[in-house]
Amino acid sequence: MSSSSTPALRVAVIGGGISGLAAAHRLTELNPAVELSIIEQSQQWGGILQTNQSEGYLLEQSADMFSSRDSSMLDLCKRIGFQDELISTNEQHRRAFVVRRGKLYPVPRGWSLLSPTSLSNVWKSPLLSLRGRWRVSREPHQPVGPAGQDESLASFASRRLGREAYENIVQPLVGGIFTADPEKLSMAATLPQFLAMEQQHGSLVRGGRELSKEQGYDTGSGARYDQFLAPRQGFSSFVEALVNQLPSSSLQDNTRVESLERLEDGSWKLDLSRQGQSEQLVVERLIVATPASQTALLLSQLDAELAADLNEITASSVAIVTLGVKRSQFNHPLDGFGFVVPLVEKRPIIATSFSSIKFAGRAPEGEVLLRTFVGGACQPELLQQSDQQLTELTMDQLGELIGLTGTPRLATCTRWNNKMPQYHLGHVERVERIEQCLAALPGIELAGNAYRGVGLPACVQSGEQAAERLLDDPPAC
Repeated sequence: MSSSSTPALRVAVIGGGISGLAAAHRLTELNPAVELSIIEQSQQWGGILQTNQSEGYLLEQSADMFSSRDSSMLDLCKRIGFQDELISTNEQHRRAFVVRRGKLYPVPRGWSLLSPTSLSNVWKSPLLSLRGRWRVSREPHQPVGPAGQDESLASFASRRLGREAYENIVQPLVGGIFTADPEKLSMAATLPQFLAMEQQHGSLVRGGRELSKEQGYDTGSGARYDQFLAPRQGFSSFVEALVNQLPSSSLQDNTRVESLERLEDGSWKLDLSRQGQSEQLVVERLIVATPASQTALLLSQLDAELAADLNEITASSVAIVTLGVKRSQFNHPLDGFGFVVPLVEKRPIIATSFSSIKFAGRAPEGEVLLRTFVGGACQPELLQQSDQQLTELTMDQLGELIGLTGTPRLATCTRWNNKMPQYHLGHVERVERIEQCLAALPGIELAGNAYRGVGLPACVQSGEQAAERLLDDPPAC
């Protein structure tokens, strides 16, 4: 694209989280001559993907794994030569627990989020009463809902599986992923595959079994823990590897975009602030990979309707209390990857991950690393407590549930305020309106977890697709 007579295409990426970095990397793959500027307001590349090490523990500050079911993240790792740094979950104890009346019980074998493929295992589960088990066994005989209609998680799961199965199993499993209000969470935006199962097979049980046959795994296996991967040295090592693939001249951290203007020739003028100094940057094309609220602020002068829809995408907050504890301090065998807590249990925690059970190299020999999640959309008031109070609250809960005693060797509390986008009812239509507004603004694309997926693979895909669309755009006029 560049020659002595054709200047290099100038592109700016606003936001140095995983979506922005993936977009920038894809731009350099598709057009090595691109003149790139990646603008990040903090000193930290990778956004919330951060890893610390202390006392022999490897501490992830946010996500601690990703699924290879969507290949976007794994493909990127391969392309940057990072594949050999990935490790799979430990083969032992590949299961999760749900809290029921103060005790931990395993998720019924064969149950994957909303799909109970083994009804015989459901009948054996103490997570449901006899009536609840009978209701799940009737799922294949429930009428199919209308096609193309958005529905909340609470409504859909209760309709298909019964209220008890929704409250005791589905809500905590899904809540551990999205930290959302299940009465508002959009099925079409978050779990469309189960809507498709209902329409195509008339049943989540039948649809789950068919999917198992197509993918060649045992219908009794449930969650595919073999598909989860993590960097051996933590996600900061992945971020570093990705950043090292980018031109060093393109990296502008500690830089804030104060305002954004579209010029008459279709190019974009960015007013920047760096260490108290003001600068201007003019580029032909632009990717905005910031949270929806920040994106709305930047674009408010360009399109008020677009900004309004972006502001409708709210986000929840969560605290992660991480504990490093001697194995001897528990009276539970910790023979799983963690547990989730139903809202009906009325406990002040969402879930606890047994991180060092899931992945090797997370804790010293004879010790365990646990991460407990507090807050979310349903219990935001808990985050008004101090770090010490949240840590003590977590210790109390783990004492009751898994017999934790004594003092931890290590305790940290990490807060992520307004970082988890909430895909409420109508989210799909809202994103479609956002994309329609963008179509009237050639030369700009949006990326991030606010639109079509919150997991790491979805973030990578969002960034890469934004880069591809941007380079496919005709020149601005």
